[in-house]
Formats: sequence, structure tokens, C-alpha cells
Amino acid sequence: MEIENDMVDLLRDIKGLLSHQKKVMNVDDLVAYTGFSKSKIYKLTQLKLIPMGGNKHIRQKFFDKEVIDAWLMGEPNLSEDYLEMEFDKQLSRNK
Repeated sequence: MEIENDMVDLLRDIKGLLSHQKKVMNVDDLVAYTGFSKSKIYKLTQLKLIPMGGNKHIRQKFFDKEVIDAWLMGEPNLSEDYLEMEFDKQLSRNK
């Protein structure tokens, strides 16, 4: 039984590593890749603070892994306080 659990854990680890090899990621992939919560990713997309695909004919959000890597290395301000402040600014502009 323990060997089976170890095998399942190993397969999950392998699956996780392989998912990071994708060139284009969706929101779920990005959550797993960055460790950000879905809500943080959706706030970033709403505020246009995260680079994403621009196909207007597709409602689902897609992200280029190489562009995300460069963006993450550029040290963007991703603190919850900053995101809430920016979100509030955008809401007040839209009123």
C-alpha cells in the first residue's frame, strides 16, 4: 500500500514538472506555475498588470510562459495592498 502511495506521489510530481514545459498556459496552469491564487491572477488581468494573449475571439485567458518569466523577473509590485489600491482606482474611474 505504501509503495502505491509513493508511486502516485511520484507520478503527481512528474505531471507537475511536465506541465511547466508548456509554452502557453491558462489560468490554472499559471496558478500552479507561479503559486499565485486565482483571485490574484484575475485581479492582475482585470488591471492589465500581467501580460496575456490578446485574441479577442477567445474568452479564456492565455499566457505565454516566456513572457511571464520575463515579467516575473522584472519584479512587478504584486502586493495585495497595491493590487487593491489599483483595483479601487479603476472602479472609481468607471463610475
